[in-house]
Amino acid sequence: MRSGFVSILGRPNVGKSTLLNKLVGEKVAIVTSKPQTTRTRIHGILEVAAKKGKHPAAQIVFVDTPGVHKPESWLDKRMMQEVHDALESRDVVLFMVDATRRLEFADAKSEDAFALGLIRKLDCPVFLVINKIDLIAKDTLLPMIAELSALHSFAEVIPVSARKGDGLDRLVAKLVEHLPEGERYFPKDQFTDQPLRFMVAELIRERILQETGEEVPYASAVVVERFEEPQPEDKKPVTRIAAAIYCERSGQKAILIGKGGAKLKSIGTNARKEIESLLGKRVFLELHVIVEEGWRERRGFVESLDWRRQIEELGKWEE
Repeated sequence: MRSGFVSILGRPNVGKSTLLNKLVGEKVAIVTSKPQTTRTRIHGILEVAAKKGKHPAAQIVFVDTPGVHKPESWLDKRMMQEVHDALESRDVVLFMVDATRRLEFADAKSEDAFALGLIRKLDCPVFLVINKIDLIAKDTLLPMIAELSALHSFAEVIPVSARKGDGLDRLVAKLVEHLPEGERYFPKDQFTDQPLRFMVAELIRERILQETGEEVPYASAVVVERFEEPQPEDKKPVTRIAAAIYCERSGQKAILIGKGGAKLKSIGTNARKEIESLLGKRVFLELHVIVEEGWRERRGFVESLDWRRQIEELGKWEE
């Protein structure tokens, strides 16, 4: 058997989270059209059955990372630290690019060049994954492959459509070839290591991203404050969840709440449906909005949003 960690790296909006969800077959990461939707490392686990004469069985742990960008706020720095952490413990890296977007690798000051610079420092196999090929003319693909292949000595160059699933079987087969022999890192039926509390918070944040505009989505953070599972004796089992939505200014709070509370109700209703689908249970969801001025610039607050840190704090509280 083969096993290993495969980090997915790329600029914002290249489709990394869509690729992760499609490969794993579950909604592991939230997906929106807004850049920097992903703020932390997200593990998606794929169990690959052996194919006689083609490849052995494998467990691939995909690591979705925040979009590569030059950091400005402390939140940006924390997101980039997540990228660097993902690159430290990896066996293969997928470098994803968007086939529909003009790439600026020639400009040394561009964020495309910045991302390529990270790749060039790696000593592991790097696959170039060209995404969204279903949205470009077929006769432009081969010249694009030739141009991008010249940038780095890629182990493989694989065109895909993450949205449609095209090319993903070949991607998985090639990954198995490059992974080392090893045992499973996670149980066979597990598809992510994220706790339900974090996944719930992310589903709420996904609705904020989808239902608000301008600065509000980027200035918002969600923390689940209460997560109560139904008891066996409950006649109508309901999971009760309370979550706080943090923003930076009173004007943003007003937008999140909306006239007569309409926006917050819409966010809650739509998020609840997604959460019920995730949990397979009825959910009572309570949301409230808190102004935490300039939280993106405050290291302590940004660090407190990390679900790994939250789990540690919950453990201390329970002790």
